[in-house]
This record gives sequence, C-alpha cells and structure tokens, in this order.
Amino acid sequence: MRLDKFIAHATGLSRSEVKKQLKAQAIRVNEQVVPQGAMILGKDDRVTFNQQPLSIAPPRYFMLYKPAGVVCANSDAEHPTVIDLIKESQSDSLQIAGRLDKDTTGLVLLTDDGQWNHQLTAPARGKSKTYQVRTAEALTPALVETFAQGILLKGEKSPCRPAKLHIHTNHSASLIITEGKYHQVKRMFAACGNKVTALHRSAIGALHLDPTLAPGDYRPLSAEELDLLDQTP
Repeated sequence: MRLDKFIAHATGLSRSEVKKQLKAQAIRVNEQVVPQGAMILGKDDRVTFNQQPLSIAPPRYFMLYKPAGVVCANSDAEHPTVIDLIKESQSDSLQIAGRLDKDTTGLVLLTDDGQWNHQLTAPARGKSKTYQVRTAEALTPALVETFAQGILLKGEKSPCRPAKLHIHTNHSASLIITEGKYHQVKRMFAACGNKVTALHRSAIGALHLDPTLAPGDYRPLSAEELDLLDQTP
C-alpha cells in the first residue's frame, strides 16, 4: 500500500491534509522522515505520525436488516440510506455488498473490504440469494418448472439462470436465484403475468438473516459466518 493511502486510512485525514503532514516531516517510516507519499510500504515497515505509531483497523463486516423505505446507497437527498442506520465511526467508508430495492426488506451486507465485496458479488461466482415473495395473483405449480428453465426478461437478450421456486401458499413462495439483474425478482414474476406485492431477502448463500434482528438493526458478522459465505455458493 502507498504511504499516503495508509496514512489516510489510519488517521481519517484527507489527501491534502496527508500531503501537508508529509511536507511538515510529521511522518516517519522506520524512524526516517519520508516527505513523499508514493512510497510503497512493506509488511514490516513501522509508520509513525508525530511520533505516534499508526496502524489500520481490521476490515469490518456487518449484517443489516433493511427496512422498507430505506435505499441501498451511501447518500440520498430524498430517502434514508442503509449507511444512515450504521452507527459506527467512518460508516461512510462502508460498501454495500448486494443492493436491494427501496421497498424490499431483508438481509444486506456491508463492509470496508473492497476485495471481499467484489468476490462476494462477482456475477461469475453465482452466489445464491434467497427471497420470500408475496404475489398479487395465485401461484400455479407449473411456475416451478418455468423458473427452473430460465425466464427471459423484458429487454434482455438471454434468459435468467435457472432459479428454484418453492410455492408455500397460493400467494407466497421462496425463490433462490444466482444472479442479480436489475429488479430481477419482480421482473421474473411480471414475465409470468404476476406482480410481486412484498419481497424480503432472507439469505445470501448459506448465511441467513439473524432472526433476533429487528428492521433497521445490524451486527458484525462472526468469523464462522464469514467462512460460511466464503465456502458456499
């Protein structure tokens, strides 16, 4: 990592402020003054700022129960965001790993580990997402095979990947998909002549939303949960 980037992460200083501190000789690497931020740090290099050692906090991983009416964005002029719900220092540095529509509820993951976010959400990985769906029209058994074959969405050139539909009642079902097209679940049911009236994401891979969380609540992921996400499709 570049020295200036390391300092910004460790202190919360802006790039211009980091540059000023470097010029003021307030930054030392292995007890030596370093006036330029382009230096690439090694894993054993020791950085100090005004003689105080600097270190970067370990990456953070959170599970959030997103309520309806909250948008998956870092900022929004009209609506509350999932970041607004996270009462942690430097919450604006968190990334949203898999977004939900404003009126969709359920499991959202947030992190400041960009590489982990990319690996989790990369389309090629095909991480499964489980949704609980309520519909306006009755669900017929034939839909199970329709979803399994792959549904062609309006405006798309190729069908969705095969999806697993489990019908619970005439108007409720669970759906497992392995991709994340724009408004995909709603568009899949619309392509079948139905309308989604309520949508809730209950799981990503083998990680299920903690049933003890209320809408708007969040908590850190455990090491076991991180392993679960890494190991399961």
